Amino acid sequence: MSLQPFMTPGIIEAGCDEAGRGCLCGPVSCAAVILPPDFECAELNDSKQLSEKKRAALRPFIEEHALAWAVVMVEADEIDRINILNASITGMHRALAQLSVTPQHILVDGNKFKPFRDIPHTTVVKGDATYMSIAAASILAKTHRDELMERLALSYPGYAWEVNKGYPTKAHRAAIAELGPTPLHRRSFRLV
Repeated sequence: MSLQPFMTPGIIEAGCDEAGRGCLCGPVSCAAVILPPDFECAELNDSKQLSEKKRAALRPFIEEHALAWAVVMVEADEIDRINILNASITGMHRALAQLSVTPQHILVDGNKFKPFRDIPHTTVVKGDATYMSIAAASILAKTHRDELMERLALSYPGYAWEVNKGYPTKAHRAAIAELGPTPLHRRSFRLV
């Protein structure tokens, strides 16, 4: 099934998604993307359905062809303070605020969102597998976060973030049990 270009044709629609919500450490990455009306990309899909190589290839294409895009990181200490759902919504709001074009409608992956300014929004469960703009946002959120976790892995060896990207793998939990949590771990999460 190919993705739908817009929910409401003829208006400026921004797609929003996040990556890293279930991770034990590092930020949650939130993206907002506005695609042009004539945008075409047959390979575009929910980032979870794509290989790392395919996501990496799509990222520059999306960034070059989007009318506007932004990626914002909400750090672990803020996640611990306001919880992961609020951190995800806050991050999407910050990404929307950074767009160089103001959207007339916001499409959000999932079923929870809080109004942003006075712009109407629609939440869409599995939106990243339904709408191009949300799929594009999911790819940008994921690739920017994965790249960051690979860099952070160099400063915190032993946790294999270059492989697990901070997700709760057995090896990651074992490393926390052995080495203890880092300053980047989310203390509000069950770490071991």
